[in-house]
Amino acid sequence: MAIRYLSRSSSVSTAALALGALVLLSTPVSATDVPAEPAPPRPLPVYTSVLLDRPGVQVRPGPAAPGLPGDVTALAWLVADARTGEVLAAKNAHRPLPPASTLKSLFALAALPRLDADRRHVVTEQELDHVGDGSSLVGVAPGRAYRVADLWRGVFLSSGNDAVHVLAGLNGGLHRTVEQMRAKARELGARDTHVVSPDGYDAAGQVSSAYDLAVFGRAGLADPDFSRYCSTPVATFPAGGWSYRIHNTNRLLTGADGVAPYPGLLGIKNGYTSHAGSTLISAAQRGGRTLVVTVMNPRTGGARAVYEEARSLLDWGFAAARKVRPVGSLLPPPKAPRTASGPSHAAAQGTALSVEPDGSDWPAVLMVAAGSVVVLAGVVVALRRRAVAMARHRSERRRFVE
Repeated sequence: MAIRYLSRSSSVSTAALALGALVLLSTPVSATDVPAEPAPPRPLPVYTSVLLDRPGVQVRPGPAAPGLPGDVTALAWLVADARTGEVLAAKNAHRPLPPASTLKSLFALAALPRLDADRRHVVTEQELDHVGDGSSLVGVAPGRAYRVADLWRGVFLSSGNDAVHVLAGLNGGLHRTVEQMRAKARELGARDTHVVSPDGYDAAGQVSSAYDLAVFGRAGLADPDFSRYCSTPVATFPAGGWSYRIHNTNRLLTGADGVAPYPGLLGIKNGYTSHAGSTLISAAQRGGRTLVVTVMNPRTGGARAVYEEARSLLDWGFAAARKVRPVGSLLPPPKAPRTASGPSHAAAQGTALSVEPDGSDWPAVLMVAAGSVVVLAGVVVALRRRAVAMARHRSERRRFVE
């Protein structure tokens, strides 16, 4: 067996060709060779929850920012931009507290899309069996027929727990509705909320937070039916052959009981129990800007305090527009990536991945370099094989001529 070696000149040629291929691979293409493509939009900034996880007041004022109102005594509160989800300021944002009837906002988010507003239903006694003693009621009576839309007005305006229980029955029952509410809270990124009863009635372990209530309020504004119901100041409720007027219990909307109505108020939901104190989700619009404010359990001021403290926070939020840096976001965290074999390791560990692009070109450079090495190896192998074949061909020609 004869072993042949390439001549020196062939080796040099091979190396030169391989180096030329590498140079071509690593040389950027000019803008005149390939039409320019628009750069993909960068994602909106993802705010960490570090500041909102801390107790106490969190705010990042700029030089011209107004000071926070000094008359807010609530255990927890939050001010956010409804369009962007940016949290402008908060106090004890994730502190778990009983939500009272503000939890009806989550009930509506879960059940509204599942129920036909024009459906008529005759109420049974069993559907009202579990309404808690001392609950707020709209006056639903067994044996009477109601449209689903009537019942929703009873929920939003009169905060009627009787209407909630009938709607929950139409939605598959209390247990199923509670499960749907829990799932909806997780979907929206509201991790502080634990639902026991869909009407918000005091129950062991039933809690939410100023952050989660703001999430529910923002999501409600995006639903036309929710927005229409929560901003209705007065309506009629059927009572057999006649009807009666019901008024929204949100005093910032109606101006009742000595509370001045707030200009531009979009409503949402208020609540009260002896255990929870007064709670409120409010939204208002001014100058093309919409704010969501939540207030939980003011410590002084009586029944009107929750409305006046919400008023102060709304005024501050509109005055602070573009003068404070956000301390967090109401947007849900990005989902952890999944592989074909199932959830990623980080997802399995319950850790949300949040990687923000930093504009670095190193990943692209490394990918090009790796690809170049592979192509270069292929070029070298191909050239060496061709050189061997040519040398064998010349040898055979000399043998034939001799």
